[in-house]
Amino acid sequence: MKRALITGAAGFIGSHLCERFIQEGYFVFGLDNFLTGNPANIALLLENPNFHFMEYNVTNYLFVSQELDLILHFACPASPVDYLKYPIQTMKVDSLGTLHALGLAKLKRARFILASTSEVYGDPGIHPQPESYWGNVNPIGVRSVYDEAKRFSEALTMAYFREHHLDTRIARIFNTYGPRMRAKDGRVVPNFIMQALKGEPLTIYGDGSQTRSFCFIHDLVEGIFRLSTHEELNGQIFNLGNPDEHEIRDFAHIILNLTHSSSSISFHPLPPDDPKRRKPDITLAKTILGWEPKISLPDGLLQTIGWFQSKNMGGSTS
Repeated sequence: MKRALITGAAGFIGSHLCERFIQEGYFVFGLDNFLTGNPANIALLLENPNFHFMEYNVTNYLFVSQELDLILHFACPASPVDYLKYPIQTMKVDSLGTLHALGLAKLKRARFILASTSEVYGDPGIHPQPESYWGNVNPIGVRSVYDEAKRFSEALTMAYFREHHLDTRIARIFNTYGPRMRAKDGRVVPNFIMQALKGEPLTIYGDGSQTRSFCFIHDLVEGIFRLSTHEELNGQIFNLGNPDEHEIRDFAHIILNLTHSSSSISFHPLPPDDPKRRKPDITLAKTILGWEPKISLPDGLLQTIGWFQSKNMGGSTS
């Protein structure tokens, strides 16, 4: 049986990955310190004999006695609310944490998958964004604690690939949504859904003309699984996201229609360095991995809205 270690195992994406790799016959070691992860996300997995959880901070020295075939480094606060609340922890988990996870991969000769982000492109000057684009990032702005941390993680990962010939792959993840997102995550999908379900005004920053592309969690997990298990991809980088682009003001109306909410829309100042356009070029993923998103935005949103309602997070619409 192959063994995988997944950091950030109790997080939104990490918990779905744990489930998928167990379903595919892996023994999974899950690691999380619950800074932003939720114990409820892995509650059922704790009963699975092919899952072992360790409450641990990956910024400390990391060692697992068992052999490992695969390490997926997904530990990191990922929403603006979180990384602005925990700026130092965010930078530590993508510097020290990445260093320790890579060191363990080197020791075990395990394949290493880094969860990077579309934020490495910053406020992009190229649209859509291909993997070859170097980005346009403010290195000292408030968002730099996340953007530059991920860029450093990528540089460190590639250094281990070149210096130690470690099998590394980097996933640049674009906006992802779905069940298990936190109600107060701070990102646009849970914000809009929660506000719509409560009958509160939907908060739009700026004039709402900025764009985002939304990928459903099950599509993303499929892409990560293919990236993790495909042979001969050493040192390669892939955008994983949905190229279906929407203006935020249009997206607000999609949420209102799907929730049957009569909420109004409220406009607020745009935060510093907020990207104006965001759309992945997924040509490499389609060509090499045979991957592209399958779940439509309405279908994915209805599943997500249903999950929030099942947890009684929103109450009734007005």
